Amino acid sequence: MTEIDTSVPHSARIWNYWLGGKDNYPVDEAAGDAYTAVFPGIVTIARSSRAFLGRSIRYLVRETDVRQFLDVGTGLPTVDNTHEVAQRGAPESRIVYVDNDPLVLAHARALLTSTPEGVTAYEDLSLYDPEGVLEAASRTLDLTRPTALILSGILGHVADYDQARDLVTRLLAGLPSGSYLSVNDGSRGTDPVYEQAQDAYNETGAVPYFLRPVDQIAAFFEGLELVDPGVVSVPLWRPEDGAGRPEPIGQHGGLGRKP
Repeated sequence: MTEIDTSVPHSARIWNYWLGGKDNYPVDEAAGDAYTAVFPGIVTIARSSRAFLGRSIRYLVRETDVRQFLDVGTGLPTVDNTHEVAQRGAPESRIVYVDNDPLVLAHARALLTSTPEGVTAYEDLSLYDPEGVLEAASRTLDLTRPTALILSGILGHVADYDQARDLVTRLLAGLPSGSYLSVNDGSRGTDPVYEQAQDAYNETGAVPYFLRPVDQIAAFFEGLELVDPGVVSVPLWRPEDGAGRPEPIGQHGGLGRKP
């Protein structure tokens, strides 16, 4: 296994720290605290992204017949991972996680707990190899049946927008009619302080993450049937009762069905 360097901050561990997870080191906490000193709202963005993921999965389990989930760019396990949310509502759900980060691989066993009725699997592959991802996923999932493709906070790592669009298109091409795409990513046009903080972070030499205009995030769903309310700031997407009055943040997402 690739040795994990704990002397430099790591974006997945920083995100884990913001989510309240334990798989991080003092160097990650220091980097995370430095970011939050500039933009405290990053913790809200991280947790709102995770909450959106949970709501979109619950919608699929309750309102559709989808029981298969392909989560690409999984990140470090925290609370309410995809299989936990899906199998809570539909124990027979089958989930394939995909990531190619040695740190995530080291913790993947936490993603492999499953109900007896369902299945979870982890594949050590890259988003940049969509055909390889689909081939590996087919060992666990029946890709002739509707499947939910989850791309949560991952497309912003693809610097070239046209390439990001192409990767989504190629992944969806391997899924049948009735499948769904769930995307949420950092956005421009809502919070200029966030944009300045992220642009400055990208210039530090850390693995960059690019915020995109909302219309570019919406275009990932081209050709799909959007579930109401469409592509919106994630707290505004089907907020649950008792959540209070949601406020827009610089993170947009949506859920779309392949016709």
